[in-house]
Amino acid sequence: MKVVVIGGTGLIGSKVVARLGAHGHTAVAAAPNTGVDTITGEGLADVLTGADVVIDVSNSPSFADDDVLSFFRTSTSNLLEASAAAGVKHYVALSVVGTEKLQESGYFRAKLVQEQLIQKSGVPYSIVHATQFFEFAKAMVAAATDGDVVRFAPVLFQPIASDDVAAAVGRTSVGAPLNATIEVAGPEQFRMDEFFRAGLSRLGDPREVLADPEARYFGALLEETTLVPGPDATLGELSYAKWKAAQES
Repeated sequence: MKVVVIGGTGLIGSKVVARLGAHGHTAVAAAPNTGVDTITGEGLADVLTGADVVIDVSNSPSFADDDVLSFFRTSTSNLLEASAAAGVKHYVALSVVGTEKLQESGYFRAKLVQEQLIQKSGVPYSIVHATQFFEFAKAMVAAATDGDVVRFAPVLFQPIASDDVAAAVGRTSVGAPLNATIEVAGPEQFRMDEFFRAGLSRLGDPREVLADPEARYFGALLEETTLVPGPDATLGELSYAKWKAAQES
């Protein structure tokens, strides 16, 4: 099976390419640095020739509201058009648990537009909603920091290892199109402020983590369960403690 991975040189994409290749599939990493640009369309027709599956794990280089909306609208439209022309049988996209509940955020408004374009395209599809990656913890702290204070809403979240996300995306891609959305999440739930307070304490970081119900996530207010999946979610195998230990070994 030929699988083209858009964003195939990034964190998730590179792992998906490696996993599919290890299982005997022809996995092609497609990104601007490999000559494929989904915004201009450069290289799309060539890379999709003979493709059975397209996986889109790309992301906008800018998270400014107008930029991210333009990216996902243009990139997804070009990809869907090229996929239909190439006879692609399955279109898989990675998105985020809670996207539909986070519409105060320009980023998540853009992700919802991406999902809606896929759903209406007529190309058989599967959308994988994942929770926050363990690897993004430092960036989340940086975004929540104001001076010596770090503000997080005291809500539940269920982060996941990128390896488990890649496994779920790869597994979905070689199955039959679902024409639906599935969810993947880590094996444990945490309260967000407590998780980051404990993490900074372990590092000896002097910043104070405050539980702030008004703290925003990518510009959106959070309710108790906005970021956690439903009961039918597939859970990853790697706990945060085991992932962290592996990073430090």
